[in-house]
Amino acid sequence: MRILLIALWSFLIMSTAAKAQDNFLVMETTKGDVVIQTMPDVAPQHVERITTLASEGFYDGVVFHRVIDGFMAQTGDPTGTGMGGSELPDLPAEFNDTNFGRGVIGMARTSDPDSANSQFFICFDDCSFLNNQYTVWGTVIEGMENVDEIKRGEPPVNPDKIISFRPKAAPATNDAPHTEAAE
Repeated sequence: MRILLIALWSFLIMSTAAKAQDNFLVMETTKGDVVIQTMPDVAPQHVERITTLASEGFYDGVVFHRVIDGFMAQTGDPTGTGMGGSELPDLPAEFNDTNFGRGVIGMARTSDPDSANSQFFICFDDCSFLNNQYTVWGTVIEGMENVDEIKRGEPPVNPDKIISFRPKAAPATNDAPHTEAAE
């Protein structure tokens, strides 16, 4: 019985650790790497969508098609026009109380709150005017300086792009994750 309990306890610990590792993505851009911590507790469907598309290589080669200084950098459209998305159905809104601060990532959508698909944006500065109007699903925990360097424009001339975007194991640190959004 004791061996069974130890085995069960070990399984639960490994399952919890594996689940925690699922909460990070690394986006390699033409400006450098950006590490993102997802928020499955506040936007589970959006995190699942982004993680699925990233795992499939959907975002590889996709440009930042709308980049507004002092506001945000938007990407996720395979056509590069801001009009496209994935072949998956649109998602229902998962608005939450997370503030759209620096480094926070939200889903782009049309005027229909339930139209988010594959496009997302990263806030350069405080964008709290977006609170409860767009779904927050993640935050940049490393590499915000690389996001800051993305070429501006609507669309930018010779836009920067995502080279690869994949799930990542949790950062190797004993400290709590640093989030630019909390500053």
